[in-house]
Amino acid sequence: GSLDGKYKVQRHGLYHLNFKVVSWLQVYSTRTEEWLHSLQGHTNQVTGIALNPANHLQVYSCSADGTVKLWDFIDGILIKTFIIGYPLFAIYVSEKHEGIVFLHIGFQLVAVHLPKSAEQEVEAKELSAVSRHISPNPSCTAFGREGQYIAFARNLQLNVYFFRKQKTYSFSLKATDKKGAKNAFTCIACHPTDDCIATGHEDGKIRLWRNFIHKKEYTYSTQHWHHNAVNTLCFTPEGTNLLSGGIESVLVQWQYGTGNRKEFLPRLGGSILHVSTSSDGQLFCTSHSDNKITVIESSFKVCGVIQGLVKGDAVLTDLMIDPRSKALVLNGKPGHLQFYSLLRDKHLYNLDIVQQEYIYEAGLDQFEVVKAAFDIKGYWLATVEERGQKSSDLEFFLKLWSYDERTQSFVLNTTITAAHTDRIISMCFSSSEETTMLVTIAEDGQFKAWCQEDQNFWSCDFVGSYHNLKPTNCSFSADSSLLAVSFQEVITIWSPDTWELLTTLCQPPGVIRDLCFGRLSCSKYLISTTTRNLLCCWNLLTCFPVPPRMNIIIIYSAAMFVFKPNEPRPLFTHKNVCSEKIHRAVFVPREEPLNNCDESSQWLNRSQLYFLTQNMDLLTFSTATEEDRMLSSSTRLVIDDSVAVTPFYLLLGKHRQQQQKLNTPSHQAADRPQQPQGSLLHTPAHVLPPASVLCSMFVSSLLISNTGEMESSEQEMNSEKEEEDSEGEMEACDSQQELRVQGSVDEVTPKLSKAQERELKRVRKTDFSWMAGLIASKP
Repeated sequence: GSLDGKYKVQRHGLYHLNFKVVSWLQVYSTRTEEWLHSLQGHTNQVTGIALNPANHLQVYSCSADGTVKLWDFIDGILIKTFIIGYPLFAIYVSEKHEGIVFLHIGFQLVAVHLPKSAEQEVEAKELSAVSRHISPNPSCTAFGREGQYIAFARNLQLNVYFFRKQKTYSFSLKATDKKGAKNAFTCIACHPTDDCIATGHEDGKIRLWRNFIHKKEYTYSTQHWHHNAVNTLCFTPEGTNLLSGGIESVLVQWQYGTGNRKEFLPRLGGSILHVSTSSDGQLFCTSHSDNKITVIESSFKVCGVIQGLVKGDAVLTDLMIDPRSKALVLNGKPGHLQFYSLLRDKHLYNLDIVQQEYIYEAGLDQFEVVKAAFDIKGYWLATVEERGQKSSDLEFFLKLWSYDERTQSFVLNTTITAAHTDRIISMCFSSSEETTMLVTIAEDGQFKAWCQEDQNFWSCDFVGSYHNLKPTNCSFSADSSLLAVSFQEVITIWSPDTWELLTTLCQPPGVIRDLCFGRLSCSKYLISTTTRNLLCCWNLLTCFPVPPRMNIIIIYSAAMFVFKPNEPRPLFTHKNVCSEKIHRAVFVPREEPLNNCDESSQWLNRSQLYFLTQNMDLLTFSTATEEDRMLSSSTRLVIDDSVAVTPFYLLLGKHRQQQQKLNTPSHQAADRPQQPQGSLLHTPAHVLPPASVLCSMFVSSLLISNTGEMESSEQEMNSEKEEEDSEGEMEACDSQQELRVQGSVDEVTPKLSKAQERELKRVRKTDFSWMAGLIASKP
């Protein structure tokens, strides 16, 4: 990924929506670790990203779809798309080569001149090859001092191409040194201001190459700390330090020019795959093999962790749903179970099952979590951890964990060291809400039922077997009244109350692999699969397959079939789900059922299907209704009218509405665009401007404008003036008439002044009815 002082841009890919592969970039805040937005537009996997040297608020991305896209990653806007026409595997940029990007096409490094055009999409036709011997590893190519040269390594050969000379100098190493260590190149970094190239090697050594401008006078010095291959190298912007990382999960900081002086930041998680620095050198960023990004201050202190779905070597447990948090649960960090929120698309936490320090060393036999199961309430969790491949070296423990309301996590309740004499194959909890029972089956030919004692600890309640056959799987019915245990090609049905063997079912050819009871209206059916890719459904009321001989369906490794238990014809079929084999799958119940779904998507109304591939890619199916709902929710910025009316709104909201009606002509009201009310409430706080900038704007928006009052007062004064003029004229006429009639009268009745008459009118208009109640209440 690319890193600047505030934002982390990460490439990300996922199978999503309508069975199409989409790949996008995700932008995170390095301060809050929160996801800001996604940059969507590529139709295939994003293979590389690089900040635009001319504008650090923009980022280039390349993809296997044959395009280079330029983004404004702050606002999440696609600026331009450059069509290259070939699958792209990496992108490199340099400040000296403005308007040119260097792309990894096949085994070639190609310089592409980006045309300047006003169009959104433009085809880049001017391509020139720089080298035809590029390593498929993007970490083995880097630009040198101020873009004067580019260094690239492959196998045992280092090449330096000088742009001014247009020449390539090559330097080779032997396959092994005197001690037999491997010298193959694994990564490259160039010093930003000095003619120095740092190279990492398979044996863990770091070589600093100098004087390579003169082909025959080159020298190199060696530094060594990593015990395995060096995965990544990066110089700080000033060139004072060199950062390195590998499988040890330790970030090493070498002081440039001081020999072997170094600092360490250990226990960062999975293997370090990539290191980058911010443009000001204040932040470092490491990406790890477990799908984690660590943000580190220049003082070598971790200040942030961005964790996705933890990606390990393999998922040994099933995909499970925690009944309490509705989180997806599966293998996470070595020796842990991870809880991942599918609704928020966010990693919640890791539960340490093994409770031992994991040593990152290849070939070391360590404990792993291989089985896990929840009870129906989510109060109990059962886990199995083991190490050792052979039966003679096998060690395993059965652990039961109870949920602690105080810590909001699971705590260890019981550890059973000798649950069986051989490896545990499968286990399941009863579905009854009254009593909790755990059944385990193992390769020793037995199945055991475990129940709680009076002290709330667990002990064995029953041990069963069938004709010395090896059990393969087990399952409780929906009401826990029946227990099905498969032995090779036979299914046995037991009563958990009396542990009586009720009946046996003869399975079609093939060892039984999976076993599951139906739910709700299909609870009378029992479904099983075999190692011969056969699917069989049994009706437990008749003890016969349903329907006879029509229930054998072939399941393809990369295809998806959805059945009703009582119908042999699938409801839904999709053969090209992905290019890999589907490894695990789980139905996740929805909080609210979907409405208005297509007939082919009715099976997704109440639950959503998630499935995992062998490459640890999590995929899902969704409907067009969900897409429309997510699109509308993501673009909605205006507060709904259903939001509760607050006293603050009653104080200022009505006045504003009246003021807008007065100030806005009726014929312009429909044409004028509305301002997004409450947009601050929908904008993440970490991307808003400083509070000092918003304060004056916010306070000004709350003040009641006096424009309307001034206009009304002016209107009142004008009306009063007109009234005074008319009254003056009337008074002049009346006075003339009175003088004519009463000309002989010596004494005239006194008259009120104009100001006194106006005041008298106002007093007459005043409502004094409230005083009546006050006077009446007096004794």
